Amino acid sequence: MQDSAQSVMLSSTSSAASGEVVYGTERGSTAGSDESRVMSVKVQQIASSIYKEFETMIQKFGETTVKDLMPLVVNVLESLDLAYLEKEEHEVEMELLKEDNEQLATQYEREKQLRRAQDQKCMEIEDAMDVETKALQDKIESLESIMRMLELKAKNKKRFDCSESLRRARSRTKARVH
Repeated sequence: MQDSAQSVMLSSTSSAASGEVVYGTERGSTAGSDESRVMSVKVQQIASSIYKEFETMIQKFGETTVKDLMPLVVNVLESLDLAYLEKEEHEVEMELLKEDNEQLATQYEREKQLRRAQDQKCMEIEDAMDVETKALQDKIESLESIMRMLELKAKNKKRFDCSESLRRARSRTKARVH
């Protein structure tokens, strides 16, 4: 009877040929597939400690004391190993996400700097346009002022020409009358 309890624990937790601890080889195993994989070192150590305790219990109290308990312990160890596996997968995924996050943060900072540079350039262009607009407004005002002066000169010249023509006409009229 002791041999069958040991074989249940061994067949569920270790490979006789290679000395590697494997689960999922027992019929009715919770793994639910024909695939086997090596258990994590931590779970192997726990399984080994439990196996030693089971051996002690079998020697003291007989095989029947652990017969029903052993499959439950094997299931717990398998679940623990799956939890370790999931934890490792999550850690790998977390590292990948951290790398993605760092890349995104770097890209964000780069885009932010480019945006700032573009904003600065736009402000410089706007300032240059404001200066040029002011210069053009000043030039327009200057040209309008010159145009008004020329219009006044033209009016004055026209008046002068009119008064000159009038004077000539008067002097001709006077010359005809005399």
